[in-house]
Amino acid sequence: MPPPLYKNLTLQVLTAVAIGILIGMLWPDVGIALEPLTKGFIKLVKFIIAPVIFLTIVGGIAGMGDLKRVGRVGLKALIYFEVVTTIALAIGLVIANVLRPGAGVDITHINPDDVKTATAYAAKSHTFTEWLLGIIPDSALGPFVGGDALQVLFVGVLVGAAIATMPAAAALSGEKAAAHAVETRDWIVDRVHRLTEVMFRIVAMIMRLAPIGAMGAMAATVGRNGPTVLLSLAKLMGCVYATMVLFIILVLGSVLRICGVSLWRYLVYIKHEILLVLGTSSSESALPRMIVKMQAAGCGRDVPGLVIPAGYSFNLDGTSIYLSMAVLFIAQAYGVELTIWHQIEILAVLLLTSKGAAAVTGGGFITLSATLGAAHSTSKLPVEGLALLVGVDRFMSEARAITNLIGNGVAAIAISKMEREFDPIQFRAACDADSHPNTRPG
Repeated sequence: MPPPLYKNLTLQVLTAVAIGILIGMLWPDVGIALEPLTKGFIKLVKFIIAPVIFLTIVGGIAGMGDLKRVGRVGLKALIYFEVVTTIALAIGLVIANVLRPGAGVDITHINPDDVKTATAYAAKSHTFTEWLLGIIPDSALGPFVGGDALQVLFVGVLVGAAIATMPAAAALSGEKAAAHAVETRDWIVDRVHRLTEVMFRIVAMIMRLAPIGAMGAMAATVGRNGPTVLLSLAKLMGCVYATMVLFIILVLGSVLRICGVSLWRYLVYIKHEILLVLGTSSSESALPRMIVKMQAAGCGRDVPGLVIPAGYSFNLDGTSIYLSMAVLFIAQAYGVELTIWHQIEILAVLLLTSKGAAAVTGGGFITLSATLGAAHSTSKLPVEGLALLVGVDRFMSEARAITNLIGNGVAAIAISKMEREFDPIQFRAACDADSHPNTRPG
């Protein structure tokens, strides 16, 4: 017998989003006052992200015992990320050139001061070298205190590699030492897996609060900006959303088809995570659940734990589309004509700046500011044009966060398929179990 309908997380989140929009429209002040609900929920999720990533990666690498395979998986993932995000950037540029969403936009009413706070972080120097060095933490506990996913990933890889190589290192001292090292490694891996299960139980408990977080987010967003801001930039929003849908169907759908997976079944399988991201506008909120869901969907234990956390910095498909379209939108609004070479230059800049979007406070908006600053010397793109996007950035952040989420799940399937580890039968079984909650484990 299926559980009561009111216990369905999908229905709960959808209902909460609708209530939040209603509150924001009817009682804007109340809607803004509900924002702490969202901030509290996201803080709860963020506090669990670091230990989940760390334990998943340590358990995966230590359990593999083969560092060559770890390097192979990582290299394949990075190549995949670069190819797919380049396609996303190119699609965004092409659609923006064809539909010209910025043409005819009234720029006389904008207040450049609106963008000062949002771009304060970008005013600092953030070169590619500095970003690369930022992956290395200043202390062993720093990544867990600061919540930097890439630093946690770095520490997890080191710890996992150290545990995995214990038997080989001990073998130099004789067979007895090697056997003891194997026993110690297996004991550590077993405890890591048990701790990982505890972390995922905590995630399940936090997810019960997802509807509250979604309601607060929508109420505050609509209450603060009002429905009129949507109408003023409706063409840009429509183009961004349509382009991301096109990218998911054509590009990600093709990748899944090669892997023998139906795009529709995959989207239905992760529907709870999509709705969670829709409500909170943060793809990080679904990161822990995506790892365990992809593990259950036939991707194995170790590949999702490596690929998905890395994808949150290197595989931001939705952010890439938004950045390329936003740059052309500002150029069109200000009447700046960009030649094909200017656009190639912007594409090259975005290939670098988009990689740091997840680690920068303000996400895509801050990265867009850095991109405009980098391209200003040759293309004369006005950084103050960001003020055009302040009001609707939150609404578009939902689209890019959902696309990022979907893209990282597809990446886990694709890399698992390349490693000949993906099990389509297990995927279909997981989809069937997810559609019948009584049969779903945990």
